[in-house]
Amino acid sequence: MINDDAGRLLLVRKAGTEWFMQAGGKIENGETPLSALCRELSEEIGLMLSNDDARYLGRYSAPAANEPGHIVEAEVFHVRMQYDPITRSEIEEAVWVDHITAMALPLAPLTRDHILPLSRTI
Repeated sequence: MINDDAGRLLLVRKAGTEWFMQAGGKIENGETPLSALCRELSEEIGLMLSNDDARYLGRYSAPAANEPGHIVEAEVFHVRMQYDPITRSEIEEAVWVDHITAMALPLAPLTRDHILPLSRTI
């Protein structure tokens, strides 16, 4: 979860899909969850993180938005920063949104059920 000092969340939408979610992706063999986060954020939105920029929040699961019948198991981190994302890789759109605006978007289940509630506590 990436948010800024104004409490807005950074959400992304992959090309050819309708669901907004967090930037990130699958952990590759030999990666830690944190190293996967750093790689994925660089690949997807051009964000370069140091290990000190992210705080671990826990592991969450939800139905996958773009793969019917599958479950996403996510290692969730919190990053707070001002950043103008550069959409790369499979990302078609990146938006900063407040909670009210986020609820009006088509949200991936993980984002809707876990990330939005978590973001209200940080």
